[in-house]
Amino acid sequence: MIDPDTSSLPRRSPVQQLGAVLWPSFFVAVVASALFFAFFDPLDLQRIGFPRHAISRHLGYTAGFFLAWLGTFSACSVTALLLRAPGRDEEPLE
Repeated sequence: MIDPDTSSLPRRSPVQQLGAVLWPSFFVAVVASALFFAFFDPLDLQRIGFPRHAISRHLGYTAGFFLAWLGTFSACSVTALLLRAPGRDEEPLE
C-alpha cells in the first residue's frame, strides 16, 4: 500500500472541519426527514409511541428533523475522524 505524503497539505481550520461535517449532515437530514414524513404522520407516531403526551404536528416534524440531523452528524463525524491523516495533530517533539 502506498503511503501518501501528507506533510505538504495545508491544515484546515476548526471552522472548516466543523462545516465539512455540519453541511452534509444537515443536507442528508433534510432529505431523510422529508422522505420519512412523506409516509408517516407525526401525530400517528405520537399516538403509538407516547399516547399520554400531546404534541403538535410541528413539534413532531422538528423533533424528527433534529433526530435525523443528530444521527447523520454522528455518522459524518466518525467519517471525518477516520479520514484524518495520522500524525497531523501531533506537535513535534523538541
